[in-house]
Amino acid sequence: MFEFLEFQVRDVMSEPVSVGPDATLAEVEELLEKRGFNGVPVAQGNALVGWVTTLDLLRAFRMPEEAMLPAYDVIMRRPVREIMVTQPLTVTPRTALTRVLEKMVDAGSKSFPVLDDERLVGVVAREDVMQGLRRADAGEAPSGDAPDRG
Repeated sequence: MFEFLEFQVRDVMSEPVSVGPDATLAEVEELLEKRGFNGVPVAQGNALVGWVTTLDLLRAFRMPEEAMLPAYDVIMRRPVREIMVTQPLTVTPRTALTRVLEKMVDAGSKSFPVLDDERLVGVVAREDVMQGLRRADAGEAPSGDAPDRG
């Protein structure tokens, strides 16, 4: 189990699957549902400009009690740039998985975008951290090469 101390984000992260800031909420919801993701980076090229989660999609439907709720399809046509988090918590490929685990628990986050020199290079999720724990329990040392599980 001591092997877990050697694992870094780059050993378990997934290739990023992102959307642009003009993607509609419907497109984001479809991607999250289809891929089983909780969050997705919002990028322009390799630059991270935001992060959007399933919870952010739900927030798009919050209205004051006196307001009439717009039709579902009206809300889902809105661009993701209107609801995305513009300064999400991030990690680097060299961040120790022990630190990611702590950060996830402390922040209550299910996943983080991975940045290397300000470039989006991956996503690390709770499932990835659990995979690292299982690999360490099996006595496996980190390889430094992460498979594409996009």
